[in-house]
Amino acid sequence: MLVAALGWKIYQLKRSPHDAPLRSVTLCLLCATLSYPVAMPGGASGVDTVAGHGAAKLIQNVLLLLTVYFLMCFYLFSAADEEAGRRRARKEAVAVGLVVIAISVAALTVPHEVFAGSFSTADMTVPQIAVFYAGAGLYLMYALGMAYRWTTQYACMSRRPHSTGLWMTAVGLGAMAVACAIRAVIVAVRWGGGEVPHPVMAAVAFLLVASILLFAAGITYSGARARLSSLRLWLRHRRDHRRLAPLWELLTEAYPDTVLRPASPAALDRWRARGVHRRYHRRIVECRDGLVDISPYLLDDGDDSAMLDLDTDELAARLRRAAGRIEEGVPAPRRAVPLAMALGSDRESDVKQLIEVSDALRNAV
Repeated sequence: MLVAALGWKIYQLKRSPHDAPLRSVTLCLLCATLSYPVAMPGGASGVDTVAGHGAAKLIQNVLLLLTVYFLMCFYLFSAADEEAGRRRARKEAVAVGLVVIAISVAALTVPHEVFAGSFSTADMTVPQIAVFYAGAGLYLMYALGMAYRWTTQYACMSRRPHSTGLWMTAVGLGAMAVACAIRAVIVAVRWGGGEVPHPVMAAVAFLLVASILLFAAGITYSGARARLSSLRLWLRHRRDHRRLAPLWELLTEAYPDTVLRPASPAALDRWRARGVHRRYHRRIVECRDGLVDISPYLLDDGDDSAMLDLDTDELAARLRRAAGRIEEGVPAPRRAVPLAMALGSDRESDVKQLIEVSDALRNAV
């Protein structure tokens, strides 16, 4: 999912290379994506083999620090005062740079045997190890806490469904900040020689994982909901396109010229013309045009009405008779007349009326 999101943001950034918030989001996703393979056992062992023992853990933490830094930059560059946001971003860059230098020095000044292991098994009585985990954890707590504050502000100003996703994101960020704060306390306790119960360590790890999942769900909520709405619309257009088939086939058989062609014979235009939404809207236009063309045959002899106002079944029956007269070569007896919109004058009512007529034609077969 991260790779797909990163690819999409790179594509957007290529189209808008001067968009600072978009660039920050792209760099945030890039650092997060790169941190995962380094954290995996196979990736970590490979990096350690090439760069030395402990290099994978150091690189992973540096990438995580850069991830939250660029997340902060997104909010800073999105602020109303762009110049103030840029100045703040430069100050934050200095802060994260100092933290990166501090944890790098701490990691490189201890034997790799001491640096090996995870947060739960590391010897925090070694000052460098404590500085490494405390420095990274405190900066993560700070950056995530600031992102939480800014996200809540945006959530309060937004409306649903965007506010729902922002609140989920804010809660995830806040929970991650709390987890980092608890880990900093754990580092302090273990640095002083104390012991932390295993259930506490497990609870903090669970809180961190749950908050990450909630954060991921929050940032994808609005997009996923929009995609779901698009899917429902796609399915409805596909269904209605098929339901209009009997009416469309009757009208286009009588008047083949009403069938709309692609804008050009180019392969791209032909491919676009096959899209569900385009075929749906094209079929509606073709049905309306066909009804106008066939309307002179729908009036009975002696009927001089200025508008056709027929119920669905009667209109379907007259359409079948009119198609037969056209096939026999009978010329149009009068000029075209409009069709009454019995269900309303809006587009949705128009489409519903066409579908009802088409269904009546299908049921009569």
